[in-house]
Amino acid sequence: MTDKVRELAKAGLQKHGIKILREGSLKAEVIDQKKLIDQHYYAIASKATILKPEQLNVPADKFQEQFGLSWDEALKSGKVFNAMDGCKHLDIDASQLDAAWSQAKAAKKLVKFGGGFYCGLVEIEGKDPVYIFNGFFMAMRSKFTKPGSSIHYFSVEWDANALSWADFRGKVLGPTDPAEAPVDSLRGQILAKWEDLGLKEKPNVGDNGMHASASPFEGFAERNNWLELSVKEDMFG
Repeated sequence: MTDKVRELAKAGLQKHGIKILREGSLKAEVIDQKKLIDQHYYAIASKATILKPEQLNVPADKFQEQFGLSWDEALKSGKVFNAMDGCKHLDIDASQLDAAWSQAKAAKKLVKFGGGFYCGLVEIEGKDPVYIFNGFFMAMRSKFTKPGSSIHYFSVEWDANALSWADFRGKVLGPTDPAEAPVDSLRGQILAKWEDLGLKEKPNVGDNGMHASASPFEGFAERNNWLELSVKEDMFG
């Protein structure tokens, strides 16, 4: 998030008749402390940072089939952690866990229980192997919680008769993959000008410069989370 990207985004929104009702920045420390990114990616993060293993609905048969150990025995062993507690237990950071998770995946020591719900046998040299849930999430999370960084937000509205939600997503913002985005879309422009905009890396599918709510309801949910607007205060609510 640079000043130039913020200016480009603001001008691009206004060019399409999109009214900015509110804008501001959220520092990484606030995002970390209030677990805003965890709530945003709740389905994934609940297993990685919010809930403890004993609170998860783990399919015991799949766990035993993968690891040759019953789920109850694993819990009693004290070697099962969510990703955040796993980092603390192993005394490693998000990038180290990400590397160990990739190794577990390559060694086929991962099991998928459902959408965004994984468990892996993570091995760090010199330490006992441990079972960790959604170990990939910490590296993703760290992009939002790295001290000194921040995100900038715009809360917006527009005339639905003049601009459909599909066109807002597809033409104004552009597809998730910026390489496929129209050149005049915001993601397309960020990709084309990334060096001039002061970005450290070329935008990609994971880091594509901007996020926008996928529907009016999702916008409502995201304002409730990121801006802490109550249901009663929110226009959609």
